[in-house]
Amino acid sequence: MKPLALALLSALLAVAAFPSPGLSFLAPFCFVPLLLAIAWEPDPKRRLLCGWAAGIVYWAGICYWIGFVLEQYGGMSLPLVWLSFSLFCILKAMNFAAFGYLAGFLIHSRWAILATAALWTGLERVYGPFGFAWFALGNAGIGMSVPMRLAPVTGVYGLSFVFFLINAAVALLILRRPRLHIAPLLLLPLLLLLPPLPSFEEGTRTAVAVQPNIEEREDWTATMFENTLRREVQLTLDVAANASPRPDMVLWPEVPAPYYYETDPFFREQVTHVARTARTDFLFGAVARTPGGAPLNSVFELGPEGGFVARYDKINLVPFGEYVPPLFNWIQKISSEAGSFAPGSVPSPLPLTAGKAGVFICYESVFPHYVRQFVADGAGVLVNLSNDGYFGHSAARDQHLLIARMRAAENGRWLIRATNDGITVAIDPAGRITGRLNPYTQAAARLRFSWRADETPYTRYGDWFVWSCLAAGLLACAAGLRRYFLLRPIS
Repeated sequence: MKPLALALLSALLAVAAFPSPGLSFLAPFCFVPLLLAIAWEPDPKRRLLCGWAAGIVYWAGICYWIGFVLEQYGGMSLPLVWLSFSLFCILKAMNFAAFGYLAGFLIHSRWAILATAALWTGLERVYGPFGFAWFALGNAGIGMSVPMRLAPVTGVYGLSFVFFLINAAVALLILRRPRLHIAPLLLLPLLLLLPPLPSFEEGTRTAVAVQPNIEEREDWTATMFENTLRREVQLTLDVAANASPRPDMVLWPEVPAPYYYETDPFFREQVTHVARTARTDFLFGAVARTPGGAPLNSVFELGPEGGFVARYDKINLVPFGEYVPPLFNWIQKISSEAGSFAPGSVPSPLPLTAGKAGVFICYESVFPHYVRQFVADGAGVLVNLSNDGYFGHSAARDQHLLIARMRAAENGRWLIRATNDGITVAIDPAGRITGRLNPYTQAAARLRFSWRADETPYTRYGDWFVWSCLAAGLLACAAGLRRYFLLRPIS
C-alpha cells in the first residue's frame, strides 16, 4: 500500500477506538500503518503530508459533531459550516504533521520504539492551535485494568506511551528489525508491579444530581422561563427534601437556560428556597458578570440557610461556543450572550459544609493538569457540571464521559457529573461508573460518593512524565536530524 493510504488507514482505526463505536482494543495497534508509512517514505516533506492527512481524517472523524453544533446552534449556513470545520481539522492536524515529519528521523534508529512513543506522547501535551483539546490516545484504556494502573502515576499520558510503544513494536516486527530493537517491550510486565486501582466500594455520602432536560433554545418568554424553573425546583425537592438522610450537596448542571442569580430576583428566590428546604449545600450553573459587564459561565454555591457562599467562574472556555479564536472571528457565536464570555481567574475548590469540592465546568474536564489543581488544593470530591445538549445525540456525549472518568482515576477521587440532558453519573476513584441517569429524560437521583483525603502521585507531581517524554522525544529527533544531514549526500 502507498504511504498515504496507510496513514489514512491509521486515522480510521484510531477513530474507531473511541466512542462511537468504541473499539478500544484497537488503541495499541491503530498507528501501526502510519508508522509503516513513515518508515517506507524517504522524503520528509511527504511524511509530513502523510501525518497531516491522517490528522485531518482523525479529527474529522472524532469531532464530526462540531459541524452539527455550528449549524444547529450557531445559525451558520451549510457551506460556511463545511469551510469552518475543514479549517478546524486542518489546524488541529498540525501535531500529526509534526509527528509524521519528525518520526521519520527516529523510526530507523535502534531506539525507535522508545523515541517514537515519547515523541507522540509529548506532542499530545501540546494542544496546538486555539487551544482545543479533546482525546489523548490513552483515554481508550479507561476500561483496561492493567494499563489503568498508570493513570494515578503519570496521568492519561502514561497509557498513551504504553499504547504507542506497542504500536511501534508491531511496526518494527513487520519491518523485520533486530530483536534487540524490540527489547523495550520487556518494560510492559513492570505495569504489574504498580498498585492496582482502588477496589469497588459503596459511597458513604449522597449528592442529589438534577437532570432537568431543558431544550436548547433562545426564544425564552417570561412565562416559559418561570414554568421551567418551577418544574426544576419541584423535581429537585422531590428527591432532596422528602427522604433521609439529608444529602451532602444538591447539583444543578451548567446553565441550561437564562439563569442570572445576581440580577434576577425570581431566580434568586427559587434557588434560595431549594437550599433552605433541602438544608444542604446547593451548587448550580448561572451567568455572572465581570465588573465591566462581560458574561461569565459560573457555578454559584449557596449554603444550607440559602445564603451565598462562593462562586467559581469557568477559566477554560470552549472555542466557538464561549469565545471565537482569532482565526475564526467571522464565525457567529453559538452562545446567546451578546459578547464573548470572559474567562475566570481563580481555580480554587468551593468550601462545602463537609469539605472542599473541586468544581469544574463542562469542557474543562479535558485538561488533566487543570483538574488535578483542585485536588492538590484540598478537594475531597470532584464535581463536573455540564450542558451537553449542544451535542445532540452524537458520540460527543460518550466521548466527554470517557474523559471525565479518566480525571477521577488520575486523582483518586469520586466524581459527580450533573448534566442538562445526560450523561449524569457518579464515577468512583478508579474511573468506574457506579450510578447513572437515563439520558434525554427529566430526572433527579441520589448518587453515592465518598470524601477522600489521599493524594495520587499524579495529583502531587503533575505532568512530570509527559514533559519528560516531550524533552526525550525532541532530543532524539535532534540526534536523528543531525545523523540525517551528516549522512545526506551532497548534490
